[in-house]
Amino acid sequence: MNEPLAFDFLLHGGRVIDPANAIDSLRDVAIKDGKIVQVTPGISKSKAAQSVDVSGLVVTPGIVDIHTHVYTFRTSSKNYVEGVNADAHLLASGVTTTMDVGTAGWQHFLDFKENVIDRAKVRILSLINIARGGMVDASSEQNIVDMQPKVAASLAQAYPEIILGIKTAHYWTKDPFDALHPPWASVERAVEAGELCGLPVMVDFWPRLPERSYPELILNKLRPGDIHTHVFAQQFPIVNVAGKVNDFMIAARKRGVIFDLGHGAGSFWFRNAVPAFKDGFPPDSISTDLHMGNINGPVQSMQLTMSKFLSMGMPLAEVIQRSTTNPAREIHRPELGTLSPGAEADVAAFRLMEGSFSFADCGKARMTGPYRLECQLTLRAGQVVFDPGGLSMPAWEQAPAPYWVNPTLQA
Repeated sequence: MNEPLAFDFLLHGGRVIDPANAIDSLRDVAIKDGKIVQVTPGISKSKAAQSVDVSGLVVTPGIVDIHTHVYTFRTSSKNYVEGVNADAHLLASGVTTTMDVGTAGWQHFLDFKENVIDRAKVRILSLINIARGGMVDASSEQNIVDMQPKVAASLAQAYPEIILGIKTAHYWTKDPFDALHPPWASVERAVEAGELCGLPVMVDFWPRLPERSYPELILNKLRPGDIHTHVFAQQFPIVNVAGKVNDFMIAARKRGVIFDLGHGAGSFWFRNAVPAFKDGFPPDSISTDLHMGNINGPVQSMQLTMSKFLSMGMPLAEVIQRSTTNPAREIHRPELGTLSPGAEADVAAFRLMEGSFSFADCGKARMTGPYRLECQLTLRAGQVVFDPGGLSMPAWEQAPAPYWVNPTLQA
């Protein structure tokens, strides 16, 4: 009698980079019942029901993109942010977990959950918008009456496995401040909500001098563990005229403020990112800010965004760390972004391409670099969900019997 196979799936021969476990070496990854079982060299292929040769590829935990907009909805409003289909756009970059940041406010969250989150293969988490209408009706983000900390916090407490924090964005960027639009209303009410539910706040911010400065935000308004996204956008004084990172940036990081990339269509400029990185100030996490309004712009995908940092000189292991372990910890979900035994088997395999590659930023400027990542395989909970080159498939000549059946000839 044959003994049962030890593993359902085996990835063998790849360079495994798992920053959570300080792994960067040639290893095999064994999976059983949708969970990681072993990450070690020399696992016999005979122990697995299916084995896949990933020699020459970089095998990582499933990528964690903590800034996207994946709430797809229909609206008659002309003032909204339309989310991308998570399964259609993220799995091809190895992204198995994403966090929608504030597309839904408390008015629309249940629709988002029932019609998008619960149906997706990608694990979708959420930050709830402090404003009632969120980005479904972006005018709500300008109305302080719609910013209800107790309501937002209570919703987060009701869905703790999905809602991981509060989002504030786009508030009063041009018009003069007045009694109905005080400078810090959105930030302060989001932080109040965060205090009530014990969760972090992510801030999309536009400084307005003198009333609303960037140093005031990151040194006083935000708490340790709160996240400033779009860190390398054009509007922030990240570096001084000498190309050195301003002292208040370093002070804010020391006090625990987290700096997320949030590339998007307008929030990644080489003139901020490159000198900051060279001066020792990389983003804490790499993320895309993908939505339908920028999917064909300079951001496009997580793998392209990660490639930009590779070509800026960030070591591959650090790029993976800022795309897996770091974002998972920032959102207090350390069980994600790792290949630890017992973790859900979310895995990606990339080809590290070498050559001459051009990359665009949001200011229509170009950078040329020597590396680019290209996803070859994505597993979500141990199931193959992206495999454009057929790595997990037999050669067509050796395909099993059902492949050769012509259904029109069957009785």
